[in-house]
Amino acid sequence: MFITMLKSNFGSGKVEAGSDEVGRGPLAGPVVAAAVILPPDYKNGRLNDSKKLSSKVMEELEQEIMEDAISYKVAECSPEEIDQINILNASFLAMHRSIEGLGQVPELLLIDGNRFKPYKEIPFECIIKGDGKYMSIAAASILAKAYRDRLMRNAAQQYPGYSWETNAGYPTKKHREAIQKLGITPLHRKSFRLLPEQIELF
Repeated sequence: MFITMLKSNFGSGKVEAGSDEVGRGPLAGPVVAAAVILPPDYKNGRLNDSKKLSSKVMEELEQEIMEDAISYKVAECSPEEIDQINILNASFLAMHRSIEGLGQVPELLLIDGNRFKPYKEIPFECIIKGDGKYMSIAAASILAKAYRDRLMRNAAQQYPGYSWETNAGYPTKKHREAIQKLGITPLHRKSFRLLPEQIELF
């Protein structure tokens, strides 16, 4: 099968950081973002949108990215923060925190998606489906998803019954049935519609 390699850089000649977030849609858990600065001519034929990767490949790539990156940072926004400022603003805040945590200040941000809240004075480019186009965004997508999936698997041990080890907090049938039966946990997003029918949960 022929795989088109993602672009190594935007061609700006500047220090570029790719950033992406995961976890806007779940009913529970944080939204997680990552920012990654890769070497300008970095090549890795396996890098791709994290949603298209198996867990095994994603975890292998997570290690490669952490070893190869010039700098990277994973950050999150808690369910409480999501409830306070809404999921879109929480996504931007998680991305800002990941960029803030980089060991080098980027000169250009490559942002997955079509919207972003400017971070300080750093120029940025919003790229729709950027995690399938640029290596730094794909790398950020992989780090964020691997981190969040692991976090939700661990949370599933603390709060059994919601199937977070397989659904990562997303609104599956089993997850919603568990909410109806067991109620909510501190990791649930109270501002979200947790069940299709509006019932008193808290």
